[in-house]
Amino acid sequence: MPLTGRQRRHLRALAHGLDPVVQVGSAGITNSVVAKTAVELEHHELIKVRVLDAPLSVKEAAPILAERTGSEVAQVIGKIAVLYRRRAKDPEIRLPAAE
Repeated sequence: MPLTGRQRRHLRALAHGLDPVVQVGSAGITNSVVAKTAVELEHHELIKVRVLDAPLSVKEAAPILAERTGSEVAQVIGKIAVLYRRRAKDPEIRLPAAE
């Protein structure tokens, strides 16, 4: 389900105080990075991913990582991407209604 502008804005506000929990390094998006991202999304629902000296830019890496983890890109800024995936059981984050 694609996020609306209002939902992205809400998620950006929630992510403001978060620290990155996943880093993409010089090896790029490996299976272990995808697995770690999936685990963190299930635990937190909303995470920040830092893309360091990767072969891809953050704008290229964020959609790939989102696709491979079944999440949505809420924001890309600098070297940070914010990803969101609703938890299957007991979701904490309530998104505003779609317009």
